[in-house]
Amino acid sequence: MQIETIKAYHVVQPFVDGPYRMSKGRVADAFDAVIVSITSDSGLTGWGEMAPLGNFYSPAFAAGVRAGVVEIAPHLIGHDPRGLASIGRLMDTVFKGHPYIKSALDMACWDLAARAADVPLVTLLGGQESKTAELYKVVTHGSVDAMAALAKRIVKDGFHRLQVKVGGNVHDDIERVTAVAASVPKGTVIFCDANAGWTPYQARQFADATRAIDYTFEQPCTTIDECMSVRRSLDKPMVLDESVASLDDMLDIHRKGVADGLTLKISRLGGVSKTRQIRDLAVDLGFMITVEDTGGAEIDTAAMAHLSLSTPEERRLHAIAFHEWVTVRTASNMPPVTGSRMGIPDGPGLGIDVVPDLLGAPFFEVGR
Repeated sequence: MQIETIKAYHVVQPFVDGPYRMSKGRVADAFDAVIVSITSDSGLTGWGEMAPLGNFYSPAFAAGVRAGVVEIAPHLIGHDPRGLASIGRLMDTVFKGHPYIKSALDMACWDLAARAADVPLVTLLGGQESKTAELYKVVTHGSVDAMAALAKRIVKDGFHRLQVKVGGNVHDDIERVTAVAASVPKGTVIFCDANAGWTPYQARQFADATRAIDYTFEQPCTTIDECMSVRRSLDKPMVLDESVASLDDMLDIHRKGVADGLTLKISRLGGVSKTRQIRDLAVDLGFMITVEDTGGAEIDTAAMAHLSLSTPEERRLHAIAFHEWVTVRTASNMPPVTGSRMGIPDGPGLGIDVVPDLLGAPFFEVGR
């Protein structure tokens, strides 16, 4: 099997609930996605997707993805998409760094390889560990009353896991989290996610003032060492997200004992291949795992679902359904969500059925 054609599409995906707000005035109105299709000489097509959360969240930006895919894709023509390690080495050889640009191409190759084998992607990723994964919902940054009201609404809708955005003014965030915790039933799982917004001094202030609240602290500071300085005095679990950009980062976090869990984002790591590699080793080292991404719709959510459900259930924290965040559709047979749990679509590969007419005209196409 050889890669015959690669197409790339630009799809803006506005948020259903309006602007997504984080601390320090960081806000996004939509996912700015690149979707790629890779078609083989056998006629099968695989799909991949990548969307950064604005230009402020990760060292990735949408225009960079569009430019980078144009540079990389011609080098893949004629290669076997099932040779996933070889494809990864080739992309790293012809285009140094910028893993986020390679993510959608890698994802499409995995989808194509699984479709060629006529098995769901979860089978190639290690096998399905459970039928569904528990979902969490985000309480975005805002006023005390607005955050408490949103938390109550989420719980009323049947969700039991909240990620509460912090990382702004410490004393205000103490008030916000206290109000959120008081507004939801006891036993609701709460993650306080600062998105690397605090200094260690501020993070320790927050942790000390909220000792009576049951929560997991997520990425309080920017660097691994800064988070380690907070960890030393913390009496709560810690999860790192933005600090996990490579296998070396994961091993450094393990050696230093910085975190109990990791949030692995597919595009930040460079695709399904590297996410699966880091996920498997992290599981063996004892980490709790969340697999998600920086954004996208049905294609990216399907990849997250397959990676989540091939993670051992006892090591899995939760998942997120990005396709429910956006107002546009790109595929049918989307990842099924029932109540607060998500499964994987029926069918080979990612399982979804992308509808090209919903994507518009490709902004790039290359073939032989």
